[in-house]
Amino acid sequence: MRFILKTILLILLALPVLSAQAQTARELTEQGIQLNNAKNYSGAIEKYTAALALEPGNATAKYQMAFSLNALGKGAEALPYLQDVVKANPSAAVLQSSYTIMAAIYDRLGQAQNAINNYKAAIKLDSADYVLHYGLGLAYFRNKQYPQAEQSAVAAFKADPSHAASLRLYGLVTFHQNKRAPAILSLCQFLYLDPKGNRSEEAYSNILSIIQGGTLKAEPGVKSAQPSADDVALNKAITTAIAEETQRRYLAPTHKFTSQLQAIFAAVGPVAQKQSGSKFFRTQLAAFFYKLSQSEHMAAFAQYISQHNDKKAADWVAAHAQQVDAMRKWVTDNN
Repeated sequence: MRFILKTILLILLALPVLSAQAQTARELTEQGIQLNNAKNYSGAIEKYTAALALEPGNATAKYQMAFSLNALGKGAEALPYLQDVVKANPSAAVLQSSYTIMAAIYDRLGQAQNAINNYKAAIKLDSADYVLHYGLGLAYFRNKQYPQAEQSAVAAFKADPSHAASLRLYGLVTFHQNKRAPAILSLCQFLYLDPKGNRSEEAYSNILSIIQGGTLKAEPGVKSAQPSADDVALNKAITTAIAEETQRRYLAPTHKFTSQLQAIFAAVGPVAQKQSGSKFFRTQLAAFFYKLSQSEHMAAFAQYISQHNDKKAADWVAAHAQQVDAMRKWVTDNN
């Protein structure tokens, strides 16, 4: 009897071990996902490691492992798992996500061409995702491929016209190509969408630099693009408009900024209308800002986009709420 009781006790003690061994790779992966959702990435990785020990080819566990490693800032360690996932012919959603995560990791690692290739692969699966176009544009920008970055920025903004960062990217890459008209108009539109953001000071500074005739310095190892005849004509329109404005006297600096912008918008519009270049620039930017220059809302617009960088402009915006609201309604109706 004592022997039987001892045997039963040993069996009972062994049950938890047998139960743990009976866990499947799927169950361990699901537990890892729960831990990942709770942001316990280290705990999640332990579960995925156990799952892969049981089933080394489990693509779901590999994908989730990569996700958690990337969340912990271990992107380089995540890459081999993602590469295996891509080879496993997963669902389109998982495939796109894998390419996207790899692209972002390669971008952070400074491997621009790998980032570009993976963003392109993801875009083939979902060309309407503005985040992918924007990420590709950033990768091109960091690789100093400015014309390609310009195209990606346009695609991102078309996919989501409320995405202010796409306009900022477009402004930066056109400025790098000495396309001053697209640069200043897009940066003005960026500041309208995000007047108080952490990039507003940079955008405002670039606008003032363009007004003052500034250009970006030549970058080592980057061949300066020769501006097209259209770009030369637009640059000249800005230079002429500003030269005429410098002859005027202003009651306050805020009035000067308004008048300068109005002169630029009014000069660029007719020149762009006669050209056959970028449809995005002509229809989305030049035509709109020309109409704005002819409206009663120029002052409100200029003060609104300056408010984070000019205290007097901020005071003006606060004191003229009705005019600001009217301007915003006009922009919505005409954009």
